[in-house]
Amino acid sequence: MVRSFRGEGTQKVDAKGRVSIPATFRAVLRDGDPSWTDGKPPEFVIVYGGEDRNFLECFTMDAVKDVDEKITRMSRGSKARRKLSKMFNGQSQTATVDDTGRIVLPAKLRNKIDIDGDAYFIAMGDTFEIWKPETYEASDEMPQGADIWMLLEEGEGQ
Repeated sequence: MVRSFRGEGTQKVDAKGRVSIPATFRAVLRDGDPSWTDGKPPEFVIVYGGEDRNFLECFTMDAVKDVDEKITRMSRGSKARRKLSKMFNGQSQTATVDDTGRIVLPAKLRNKIDIDGDAYFIAMGDTFEIWKPETYEASDEMPQGADIWMLLEEGEGQ
């Protein structure tokens, strides 16, 4: 069964970079890790690449496999393939959820998005993102009063 990430929340990040993954996200990570078995921690991939990205994007192992397959089908040596390969393979890392539901965000990743005390988690369906709470609040992409349902109509035309 393929589950989607749902929900949002803010979690404390300790001095060692440990932060709890929202409980509902953990079930999706387990389901999206084909090598997961009882007693083994689920793995996932954190993509941190891209100079203009001020968040971390987290993929289940199944979801990142889909992305890797799409990149592999692109023309070898093409600019797009090189950029995507760099970001999804070179500027990413595998993470493991420990038995208490926490992960360690290395200093490099915390510094990239300027996290110092709290991390904001937001579900994006097949992925989830980790933000500095203040950065996320300032990033609202919808004009105030806009009808969000209009976005569905835009997506149908693509």
